[in-house]
Amino acid sequence: MTDDRSTGWAQMPSLVRAVQAAGDAIGLPYIAAQADLGDPEPMADADGRPYAETSFRWIDPAHQYWRDRKLALQIAFLTAARLTAEPFYYSDGQLRTWRPTQLLAAVDCEQAKNTPNFGEAIIAPVHLPRGLVGAVFWCSREPVGVAALFDQHAGDLHNLALKLVATHNEARGRPRNATVPQTLTRREVQCLRWAAAGKTDGEIGIILSLSVSTVRFHLRNAAAKLGATGRAQSIQIAAGLGFVGARAA
Repeated sequence: MTDDRSTGWAQMPSLVRAVQAAGDAIGLPYIAAQADLGDPEPMADADGRPYAETSFRWIDPAHQYWRDRKLALQIAFLTAARLTAEPFYYSDGQLRTWRPTQLLAAVDCEQAKNTPNFGEAIIAPVHLPRGLVGAVFWCSREPVGVAALFDQHAGDLHNLALKLVATHNEARGRPRNATVPQTLTRREVQCLRWAAAGKTDGEIGIILSLSVSTVRFHLRNAAAKLGATGRAQSIQIAAGLGFVGARAA
């Protein structure tokens, strides 16, 4: 294990305690956290023990939700966490944040509304480079005036969630192919952007006045620099690192 990963694991206990303490302080003491929504395994310590067992309390102590590997595909809060990088809150069957947004309004929260003893919640999504998405949830059993709590504490909770998720993922060596990418050239970025827009090598060549072989040369170089193994992964990684904008992707 590298020194950076060892340092990350050493920092995790204090971060976990800080997450729990923050919830206790504002009346949202029930916590769930996942560092990678695409990972069916629960968020766990260096010895593989889920934090949901060892550290965080949940509304229903008997409900071992972290053992359900399909959970990330079924829970409205996780759907919302994938759609927005801003913190948001749940109250009375609806999700809201500091501004009106259709991204949250379209999420069906009926399941949460019908869950016994589930009051209100603040959710802090964490969107990291290379497509990693995590989230931390602070919840209550009864209504606690979460709108006012959100106005006062959402920024601090989001910052704490970012520290927890980023530290945990780096300690685990995630993503596994993460390297510091070499600088892409202007031509490499142009070819990637047009490839992300669905253009073939021939079409990219026409647009950029390059031969097909030159387009392929630039795409191969970009893939090598990004640590990608193919066109699709090159585009995905480039988008996650901000080389390819949302319009193209």
